[in-house]
Amino acid sequence: MRRALEAAADAWGAIQRYGAALLMISMTALYGLNVLVRALLPQYASTFAWIDEAARYMLVWVVFLAAGIALEVGRHIVIDLLWRRLGARAERWLFALIDVVGLAFCALMMVLSIQLTIFVAGSGQISPTLGVPAYVLYVAPVVGFASLTFGFLLRIFAVRDARRTPPAAAWLKGTES
Repeated sequence: MRRALEAAADAWGAIQRYGAALLMISMTALYGLNVLVRALLPQYASTFAWIDEAARYMLVWVVFLAAGIALEVGRHIVIDLLWRRLGARAERWLFALIDVVGLAFCALMMVLSIQLTIFVAGSGQISPTLGVPAYVLYVAPVVGFASLTFGFLLRIFAVRDARRTPPAAAWLKGTES
């Protein structure tokens, strides 16, 4: 069971990592193109008006993809003034409380995000310049909170916890610093 969870975490981590990187590179390239067109060929600037909306969509997806990665590798904001002074037993209880509350919150947010996505999908709303269904944007929080929920489950079942053990996921090999 543990190996299956680790394999799933590695696969999902790779999807998140490479997906977020691809979106960031694409977003940067599109913005660069937009700047060049506006500066060098202003008469065609209106043709590329869709880039702003596409970049916003990409940024939202990057944020929610990166949230799960940050949790797994221990890069979320943490105030360690208190827990570093606790004993090992109190630290375990504090971490368990944090993980249970984090799991409950992220699971709730995932459910609410699903409901919102279904509502927006039912409205038939289309993005103004891209012409894609608006719910595509609302799927990002579903994916992000599902990823965070999975990350908290991994912590609770002691499969991965960057607070105690530095990340050793297969997709992180060679990137530890």
